Amino acid sequence: MYESHNALGVAQGLQPADPVTLVRPEAALNAARFFASAFPGKSFYAVKANPSPHLIQLLWEGGIRHFDVASITEARLVRGLFPDAALAFMHPVKAEEAIAEAYHRLGVRIFSLDTHEELAKIVRATAKDGANATDLTLCVRLKVSSAHSKLSLASKFGIGVADAPALLLAARQAADSLGICFHVGSQAMSPAAYADALAFVRAAIVEAGVTVDVIDVGGGFPSRYPGMEPPSLETYFAVIERAYEALPISYSAELWCEPGRALSADYASVLVRVEKRRGAELYINDGAYGSLFDAAHVEWRYPVRLVRADQSEAEMQDFSFYGPTCDDMDHMKGPFALPADIRAGDYIEIGQLGAYGQAMRTGFNGFGAEQTSIVSDAPMLSLIPEDGRPSIPDNVLPLAAARKS
Repeated sequence: MYESHNALGVAQGLQPADPVTLVRPEAALNAARFFASAFPGKSFYAVKANPSPHLIQLLWEGGIRHFDVASITEARLVRGLFPDAALAFMHPVKAEEAIAEAYHRLGVRIFSLDTHEELAKIVRATAKDGANATDLTLCVRLKVSSAHSKLSLASKFGIGVADAPALLLAARQAADSLGICFHVGSQAMSPAAYADALAFVRAAIVEAGVTVDVIDVGGGFPSRYPGMEPPSLETYFAVIERAYEALPISYSAELWCEPGRALSADYASVLVRVEKRRGAELYINDGAYGSLFDAAHVEWRYPVRLVRADQSEAEMQDFSFYGPTCDDMDHMKGPFALPADIRAGDYIEIGQLGAYGQAMRTGFNGFGAEQTSIVSDAPMLSLIPEDGRPSIPDNVLPLAAARKS
């Protein structure tokens, strides 16, 4: 794998005609160390954000020992890498065969659900010799608001607070440990998202009158992007812990989270080449069917910078991108601010693509073949402290993180 200090070194050394993924191992390590030390509970990496084995190994090295898998393929991947990893199968709708393989062959004991039908499926699939499993951790997924988040996850999964008590009571009968989980949506821009969701959790617990052993606040932890400047992650952790400590739960209960974007976004960027300029439109060699799916389909703005040996002194101008395929939908509206003298043959680095960018690539139209290079400079934007340690005063930190520091 080619190595250089930064994108310019890669551009000069390889002069690539195809996109090149630039990975930053130290950024992944810092993110892992930060969540392992600062979050007041267990952090499960949401593998769907980026299933790169290289990234998963770095997160393990940085202290992440728990993984949220949403498919049997992800479960096989992580178990193959780490026989001792804790896996949680957190997709609320699973094939019965996938549940059986996860439980009987891969050692998965944690499953989420949001219906009585899914509960019955889990009980059947994990039984052996006519006896039900006695070591299950079952997490009932509660429907909560995505009002504070950039991408909603409020429609597809989750049981409402009014219907949750009956499901909690039923799951309690089948579970060794009972949990409640939720997801506030991707890129939550305010810690209030978690406080509001935990108020729903409290209402469901009180109405059901059950003993709850796990509170899983899911994902949604943000990263930095142009036009999106969320508060520090430590502030999110503090709000979560204070609300968690006030819940009527078991004295030995555990607090979990499932960061995906926040653990992976800083890990990778992509180096692309401008193939054509048409006014304020740049034709580049990656796009909607490559690593820029979100830029095309939800108009996500990523940080960009011109990669050229002679630094441009031109004023900045807003551009949109067209990707390399023949499809009109291969269009990234932006705006992406770059020097006004950018031209065909120039390279651009597009940042924060470690989350979802790498995971959502296709080979449509024959495009997408690319190299990977290691770079050592800092991510273009980040919410993670450079040394992986919390960066705000102890009196604002979550209690557990303050005790660790």
